[in-house]
Amino acid sequence: MQPLKFRKAELTDLDRLLHLINLAYRENPIQSWTNEADYVSGQRINKQQLQQALVDQNFYLYVAEIDNDLSSLSIVACIGLTFNHNEVEIGTFCVDPIFQNTGIGKTVLSFAEAQALLIQPNLTLYMMDVLDIRSELIAYYQRRGYSLTQLRKPYPIDANVGKPLLSIELQQLIKCVS
Repeated sequence: MQPLKFRKAELTDLDRLLHLINLAYRENPIQSWTNEADYVSGQRINKQQLQQALVDQNFYLYVAEIDNDLSSLSIVACIGLTFNHNEVEIGTFCVDPIFQNTGIGKTVLSFAEAQALLIQPNLTLYMMDVLDIRSELIAYYQRRGYSLTQLRKPYPIDANVGKPLLSIELQQLIKCVS
């Protein structure tokens, strides 16, 4: 696997990011172990939501790229950081299904945690929300040092991020900054 190159996402990445995020979360071209298509229908994010996020001063979206066969860079993953005082919420995290199970996710998550500390040196806590029925995804984050909390939230139906196909909630995971 070629080394990843990280950079902050730009508005010019909008179409490629829309495709990547919706492919990884909701479309099911191949059996992706992180896909939500069996649990939530509809887009994970639309163009307007992504545009707003990219100009939000409190949100940082990073892309991971690799050299492709055409002597250019391809976006293979992204991850978002939203800061709130001494805490950062990690979200919008996805890896192109073709590149899953290659170690890219671990590398991207480690990059995001390190980048969050550079942006907010007084950071004390990483946190994220995961669909409660995604036991394999929760286990993945637990292997990376995250712990389940007692906090569960209703699925955000009004946020226009898809419609649940069954009864689901968001489960919070946290990791203390060491």
